[in-house]
Amino acid sequence: MVESLIFARRSLSEGGVDLTCGQKYSFKTYFRTSFFNFQTTPPPPRLRRVKNQQKLTDNYRHKGQRKRMVDALRRRGISDEAVLAAMAAVPRHFFLDRDFEDHAYEDKPFPIGCEQTISQPFTVAYQTVHLNIKNGDRVLEIGTGSGYQAAILAALGAKVFTVERQEVLYFNTKNLLDELGFKTVKCFFRDGSKGLAEKAPFDKIIVTAGAPVVPEPLKEQLAIGGILVIPVGESVQKMLKIKRISATEFQEERLDDFRFVPFLEGVSRK
Repeated sequence: MVESLIFARRSLSEGGVDLTCGQKYSFKTYFRTSFFNFQTTPPPPRLRRVKNQQKLTDNYRHKGQRKRMVDALRRRGISDEAVLAAMAAVPRHFFLDRDFEDHAYEDKPFPIGCEQTISQPFTVAYQTVHLNIKNGDRVLEIGTGSGYQAAILAALGAKVFTVERQEVLYFNTKNLLDELGFKTVKCFFRDGSKGLAEKAPFDKIIVTAGAPVVPEPLKEQLAIGGILVIPVGESVQKMLKIKRISATEFQEERLDDFRFVPFLEGVSRK
């Protein structure tokens, strides 16, 4: 099991197609951030071979690809050092089918099964930046998918409650996140349009599918002062950043345009 989780501190002074159910990996990564730069300094990966499964490794080629990915994110305007450090530390190729490994760090979405995709790195970074994650934040994620976004949030120190409507993805991703050691990520098989009332309120809520409207239960489950980031629209979505000002008042900011898979109600069983 992983011996320590990744935590990207915001304080600068502190420096695929279907993953197969039952894949088991573990890794240990250390990184440090500073005002001027960040650096990842991982020891050799420690990964366990599982019967009938091939071992994934995080080698120097992957690390170099992640550095180039982060450099590209900087050029596109992502400047939050903690988010960039988390993106540099979490191996995206672990969350993809092995067939896509050589392309894992390109700024592209990839299929993960069940007609779902893993978002492109820029989108993950963009939404994460606008959430303004603080260490210890309780974050609700609607749309677990591959688990990559949840891993980035956990790497930033968030306590993540992630909801998935596809039963296959739920089981596969829960197993993967558990084996990677992300103990602060809790997975739920639910209808995401209803949120997760029993765990509310949340400091932050992120939606990773294009919704026709903002579901009211999500707004209701947002803590006062909390932030909801959600893409809203049909074929093209407008990213909305909604802040809860009081029990009845919300402030909405309209950001950039994106394309997401559609937000669907209900659940889909095996």
